Amino acid sequence: MVITDFLERNARLYGSEIALVEVSPSEKRDKAVTWREAKLIESTTDSPYRREITWRDFDNMANRFANLLLSRETPRGTKVGILMMNCIEFLPLYFGILKAGCLAVPLNYRYSSDEIKYCLDLADIEILLFGPEFIARMDAISTEIPKVHTMFFVGKEADVPSYCENCLRVIQFASSNQPPIALTQDDYAAIYFSSGTTGFPKAILHKHRALYSSCLTEQNHHSQSRDDVFLCIPPLYHTGAKMHWFGSLMAGSKAVILRGIKPEWILRTVTEEKCTIVWLLVPWVQDILDAIDSGRINLDDYLLSQWRLMHIGAQPVPPSLIKRWLKVFPHHQYDTNYGLSESIGPGCVHLGVENVNKVGAIGIPGYLWECKIVKNDQLEEVEGEEVGELAVKGPGVMTCYYKNQEATDEILKGEWLLTGDMAKYDADGFIYLVDRKKDVVITGGENLYPVQIEDYLRKFDKIKDVAVIGLPDQRLGEIAAAIISIKDGMTCTEQEIEDFCQDLPRYKRPRKVIFADVPRNPTGKIEKPVLRERYCGKHLVEQQITG
Repeated sequence: MVITDFLERNARLYGSEIALVEVSPSEKRDKAVTWREAKLIESTTDSPYRREITWRDFDNMANRFANLLLSRETPRGTKVGILMMNCIEFLPLYFGILKAGCLAVPLNYRYSSDEIKYCLDLADIEILLFGPEFIARMDAISTEIPKVHTMFFVGKEADVPSYCENCLRVIQFASSNQPPIALTQDDYAAIYFSSGTTGFPKAILHKHRALYSSCLTEQNHHSQSRDDVFLCIPPLYHTGAKMHWFGSLMAGSKAVILRGIKPEWILRTVTEEKCTIVWLLVPWVQDILDAIDSGRINLDDYLLSQWRLMHIGAQPVPPSLIKRWLKVFPHHQYDTNYGLSESIGPGCVHLGVENVNKVGAIGIPGYLWECKIVKNDQLEEVEGEEVGELAVKGPGVMTCYYKNQEATDEILKGEWLLTGDMAKYDADGFIYLVDRKKDVVITGGENLYPVQIEDYLRKFDKIKDVAVIGLPDQRLGEIAAAIISIKDGMTCTEQEIEDFCQDLPRYKRPRKVIFADVPRNPTGKIEKPVLRERYCGKHLVEQQITG
């Protein structure tokens, strides 16, 4: 069995039922409707605020795109890129790629033109789907990506660039029959991107076995049923959001794609769509609680009694935050999910809804997974509560880093995957993260790579030396701080640094600037542990003082 079988089963058994809903709160609607009005918003496929698709139409759209690819004599194993914001078309097109025997390759929608170009080349992408938000970025590189021979635009006819075909128009002429492609769990299915300490993305190759196993793991952990409604907010290019949705796919239940993260939008959507399961990131949990505490949100204005599970992941979770959440929502089940793209996303370790007394731990091995904490690359296990590197083993472990055997050999040790995270057991066998082996900064669930930011800042002619580290932050988990040494005889202000960073994506810009010497060891390496020891405690005190 492969993952596309679940979609075909749902279309057959639940064809007329709603599979996906897309809600865009920033779009205007004719009438504001609340739960008190006995009736939900009237939905039409033409509404800019709310769109929906049935399981049958979902499957038909996937089939049409698969058959379109096959009609173009697209070879099995062709890599098809997806550069799209979250929208109702994303998942049907993703499944269409799989049904054609091709590999789906989602790209981070935060990528700059140069990063898009790099990833297209790295993954040998020949066909690319992209949405209207990326026209300017694609215009800049459309003549510089010779491997990409076909580009499909997913948007309005009037906006289609000259070098693209309108995907939503051309698939109308393709057959909606099941494509004649037999898939097995040993077929390659997808490539997802990750990055190392240099910040250059690696292409992570997964087989259908990994995708299928993630359905089983997710459904086992969170017991999705036909009555559940999953609210999906994080980006679908991540393994995290998609693999949590796989539980809904396996159960044949509805999911809602919310295009926005404001607390009011989240609670309103939970109310109007009767959501029962919501996966949140730490900043969103913080924002919701702060809005409630400030009085900006009155919970009496929302219908939330059906909401049964809030789970969280993508970054370390402050125990105090979850304790605060459970005081406000005492009827909620809660779970923490740990994973990485190399392990097909979340689930290789999870807390478990029955272990809320262990909040602070990432948990125990997930369903179908094994874990151990090791001292070295020979996988010698630690003793007691000794700190070591977390290693995981299961059906979701990646096949390899595509076209990068050296990096593959660094983290794959037989069937075991070295995660790069330092961890320890407690007396009950629960796993706690201690530190990251590498210096990646995780802010709001997104990875920041200090070397990238440092290299950018070094272009500023007043900067002599720079180091970027992560400082603890109550809302985002961490923020990027730039410790900057100015050239002799020069002066510089924080505003000048902020102005210089305007060309960086917003999430990569340092949120704190510290003018100070940058310590280096005798071999010339920046002593980041020294910087963390020097500034992390001070920053926490500043946060407490400012509230």
